[in-house]
Amino acid sequence: MVYSRRTFVKATGSVAAATALGAGAAAAPARAEAAELMRLPDMPLHDPYIVADKQTRTYYLYTSNVSSVSGVQGTGTMVYRSENLRDWQKPEVVFLTADQEGIWATRGGWAPEVHKYRGRYYLFTTLHDENKPLPIPPPNRYGTPFQIPNYMRGTIIAVANSPLGPFKVIDPTRPVAPTNFMTLDGTLWVDRRGQPWMVYAHEWLQKIDGTIEAVRLEHDLSGAADDPIYLFKASDAFWTTEQIPGATAHQITPYVTDGPQVYQAPSGALVMMWSTYEKNVAEDSGTISGNYVQTYAVSRSGTLEGPWEQQRPLVRDDSGHGMLFESFDGQLMMVLHRPFDNARGKLYDMELTGSELRVIRQRVDLDGGG
Repeated sequence: MVYSRRTFVKATGSVAAATALGAGAAAAPARAEAAELMRLPDMPLHDPYIVADKQTRTYYLYTSNVSSVSGVQGTGTMVYRSENLRDWQKPEVVFLTADQEGIWATRGGWAPEVHKYRGRYYLFTTLHDENKPLPIPPPNRYGTPFQIPNYMRGTIIAVANSPLGPFKVIDPTRPVAPTNFMTLDGTLWVDRRGQPWMVYAHEWLQKIDGTIEAVRLEHDLSGAADDPIYLFKASDAFWTTEQIPGATAHQITPYVTDGPQVYQAPSGALVMMWSTYEKNVAEDSGTISGNYVQTYAVSRSGTLEGPWEQQRPLVRDDSGHGMLFESFDGQLMMVLHRPFDNARGKLYDMELTGSELRVIRQRVDLDGGG
C-alpha cells in the first residue's frame, strides 16, 4: 500500500470566452482554437505551482501528469499555459519518469515546481518506491517507535533549457535528501549570499510530528552539499492546540507538514508557506483530526535558520499546498488546491505588509469559485 497524505486522512476518518474573429473559412480555426482552452474548474490539478514568465508574459501552471487530460500515460509532470490566469491551453507533458534512464523510482510525481536558475530551468518533484523499505527499529514495550511502513521517498531535480522541457533528471540514482529520510515537496531557495538550498517536508510517516527541514545544494544543483538542518515541526503551530476538543478518550493524530515554499517579504523577513491538518474534530474513528489548511510561518532574521514564528491559517476548508507569485500587473497572488480529493486550483489576491500575509479576496472571476 502506498502511504500518502490522503491515506492519513482516510485512516483518521477526516472529512475531508473567446472573441469572435470573423465569419467564413477563417472562423472555423478560431473556434477550434478556442475550444482547446480550459478554465480552472475543468482542470484537474494537485499541488499547483505557477511560474510567471515576464519575458513571454506567460503563466506556466505545473502539476502531476493526469493522463486523461494530457493524453500521455505515465508518472510525470504536465504544464498548463495562460496569458491571463483564466483561459489555459491544454497541458503538455514536460517530464516522465519512464524517459529517465536508471532512475531510482518511477512512482509519485508529486508537487512538481519549476525554478529558473542561472539561465536554465530546474524541476523539483517527489518520487517514491514502496519496494525499497526503510528500516524501523523494533518497538519497545510501549509500542514505540510506531511500526508505520517507511520506504524511499524524496525529491529529485531535473533540468531543461525551456520551461516546456523536456526535463532530464540530474542524478537518477537517489533523491536529494538523505536516502534514509522519507521526505517530499522539495522547493528551491537561494539565500542572500547566493547559496542554493532545498527546503522540504519530512514525512509524518517517519517523524510522527512532521518537520520542515533544509539542505544546502551544490551550486550547480547536482545534489546536496551538506547535512540537512531542522527548521520547525508541525506541532509548533500553536493554533492546533487551541482547536483540540475537550477531554475525550480520542487519540490525537500525527502532525503533518506539506508543501513548503519560501518567499522574501519587502522587510527582508522570510515567509514560509506550508500546509497541515487541523485538530478540531473528535471523529467516530476514535481520533481527533480535521481538514487540510493553508498556513505560514515567518523568519524575521531573513534566514532559513530562523527562528520561525508560526502564524494563523490563511485558508481552511480542505485547502492547501499553496504558493505565492506575482502577476504581470504587480499583484501578489496565491494559488492552492481545494478540495484534497479531485482537486482544482483556487486563486487569491494577497497582501504582504512587513511580514504579515493576508488574503484580500478569492479571484472567483478566474477560478470559478467554490
